[in-house]
Amino acid sequence: MKALFVNGSPRKNWNTHKMLESAMKGASDSGAECEMIHLYDYSFKGCVSCFACKVKNNKTNGLCAYRDDLRPVLEKALASDVIVAGSPIYFSYPTGMFRSFIERLLFPIMRYEVNPDGSRPRNIDRTIYSGLIYTMNCPEDLAAKIHYPEYLEPNAQAMGLVLGHCETLCAYNTYQFNDYSRYDCSMFSEPVKAKYRDEHFGIDLQNAYDLGKRLTEKAKA
Repeated sequence: MKALFVNGSPRKNWNTHKMLESAMKGASDSGAECEMIHLYDYSFKGCVSCFACKVKNNKTNGLCAYRDDLRPVLEKALASDVIVAGSPIYFSYPTGMFRSFIERLLFPIMRYEVNPDGSRPRNIDRTIYSGLIYTMNCPEDLAAKIHYPEYLEPNAQAMGLVLGHCETLCAYNTYQFNDYSRYDCSMFSEPVKAKYRDEHFGIDLQNAYDLGKRLTEKAKA
């Protein structure tokens, strides 16, 4: 039982990374062999539209054919039973590194074919239980007003369609800096942000732990 955790944030030891660590702890406690990948440690591109994975009788078997630093990460992802990817939200969307990883992971698995019964064949013969974790400075009520759920849902739909299962977890109104006084950020109240963090981030971490544990238990079943 293998579980891969993919950090799509440029920061380590901060909100997204901590959420992923908590999810990884949940998976580990359920018996998974876990590994964390930091995408910003690698040099890679998004899908280059070479269509090698769609050529008739190709031998890619669901693995992106383009060779760069991401290739070994994608090999690990295909060999995993659980994949949890996380990203902060910048200007309404996950980071470009996160998105490039998702493109390179999913496109070679999906096939441009339709079975006689209308179902879609895939280049893997099992379910990979996946989760998406998003962290954001935006409060939850504002996120709903500016349509963040609608912007983010297609990622989960694609993961669920191609991998067979996907769940989404969001952490809102996150604390951004160690020292707010160093930055031009007068639109935020540091005491208010700190109070929210102290009251809520522990709950977010527990939710992430539960996600990792739940996905692993589903994969084991």
